[in-house]
Amino acid sequence: MRGDLEWGSVPGLVRSAAERYADDEAVVEGRTRISYAELGARVERSAAACMANGVEPGDRVAIWAPNSLDWIVAALGAVSAGAVLVPVNTRFKGVEAADVLRRSGTRLLFVTGTFLGTSYVASLRRAVAEGPGLPELAQVVVLSDDAPADFRTWKDFLASGEGVEPAEVRARSTAVDGSWPSDIVFTSGTTGRPKGAVITHAQTLRAYEVWSDLAGLRRGDRYLIVNPFFHTFGYKAGVIACLMRGATMIPQPVFNVDTALANIAAERVSVLPGPPTLHQSLLDHASRDTYDLSALRLVVTGAAVVPLRLVERLHGELGVETVLTAYGLSEASGIVTMCRRGDPLPVIASTSGRAIPGTEVRVEAPLGEPGEVLVRGFNVMRGYYGDEAATAEVLGEDGWLRTGDVGVLDGEGNLRITDRIKDMFIVGGFNAYPAEIEQLLGLHPDVADVAVIGVPDTRLGEVGKAYVVRRPGSVTTGDDLIAWARREMANYKVPRAVKFVPDLPRNASGKLLKRNLR
Repeated sequence: MRGDLEWGSVPGLVRSAAERYADDEAVVEGRTRISYAELGARVERSAAACMANGVEPGDRVAIWAPNSLDWIVAALGAVSAGAVLVPVNTRFKGVEAADVLRRSGTRLLFVTGTFLGTSYVASLRRAVAEGPGLPELAQVVVLSDDAPADFRTWKDFLASGEGVEPAEVRARSTAVDGSWPSDIVFTSGTTGRPKGAVITHAQTLRAYEVWSDLAGLRRGDRYLIVNPFFHTFGYKAGVIACLMRGATMIPQPVFNVDTALANIAAERVSVLPGPPTLHQSLLDHASRDTYDLSALRLVVTGAAVVPLRLVERLHGELGVETVLTAYGLSEASGIVTMCRRGDPLPVIASTSGRAIPGTEVRVEAPLGEPGEVLVRGFNVMRGYYGDEAATAEVLGEDGWLRTGDVGVLDGEGNLRITDRIKDMFIVGGFNAYPAEIEQLLGLHPDVADVAVIGVPDTRLGEVGKAYVVRRPGSVTTGDDLIAWARREMANYKVPRAVKFVPDLPRNASGKLLKRNLR
């Protein structure tokens, strides 16, 4: 049955999970372990506090915090009170976060205390004091036991809802309709100012039941959620999918390979989605063999470049039964195409699979040629919040969404993403797609990670420049790599310069920040 019909809304899903999987372990965080019944009770308490503090259906409630049990409870509580969730990127500085809060008209904000050495409270205060202010922000709740006088602690906030009757909370959450917005997901801003994609409850439920079904997520799975909750991959392919299937959530606030290996071994983790760089770092860790990773059975990854060798190593060295690749974007509920279990390894590594049920994908180019990827279906956003002009640029009246991604479709309908339109550069009249060049350079045995950008050239207009992370112990030079590239790819694709770097700039979702390289 379709998720939007079975549960109706995200609060409906939370209630169903609390009843259906009552005694199953829902969340593990350090020594804290709670069941689905306990999670349901905590979410109701959070919803009651939202109601006691004036949150009305349709109000925007933001959360600016790393992955944690409190994030899950705060977010699901707000949505159960009828609010629209606004997850805020934890890597944003105060000014960037304040911009998102201002443009979304956020009324209530949940914020972490200190994360990665930064006081988010101080950062927010400074941004508000120096900027145009946040007139609609009525209350800030700090997810800790300590808060400034004009903010509230999480404990005090929850206590404030004790006067709200359970029947009132149930009536409010039951009234939430599938057609209502469930969240506004702001794009990562890798190519410009973040824009807020409005997604409904029905879209979320239908999309992530499809995801769970195609991935083969099942009751009893133990899911290490490293993907940030502010991103669709973390919140929806993580929290929402686990609620649907009764899997155990193990949130990890920041990716650290040693912590991840320890978690996988100690908690018998069976499911580990994430970007290719995450899985590569696990495979290459010097002490990997000292950890028991035998419970791992499902990996879902996605990027323009997924090396075939990575997929082969996950199967061969770690014994991972199912490795799948997928493609999505915030404007399409985070999922557009996905491989199917049983697909050949080259298809899984070199494509992002086929359109998910209920959607159409086309490429503005002949079959087998690169062009802009367009998608139409139930998963496409309502629009960008408060930005009709930006919406009109990408969403046509016929329902087709222009993704801004360049891709190639094969005869079986498999999509291979080759780049962002804005990343493409032109070498002497030839379109050069960095992701394609990166995939080829990634085959060199001494290349651990690589990014390619276009730089000005007096003769050819633009040429490629490669930023390369060497494998440990490698002494490959730039000249060596360029000479190798000349043997392996068309001349216009060959980078004319190579710079070796210790690592590449990526955001918290693992996406490469090419603007930093430019």
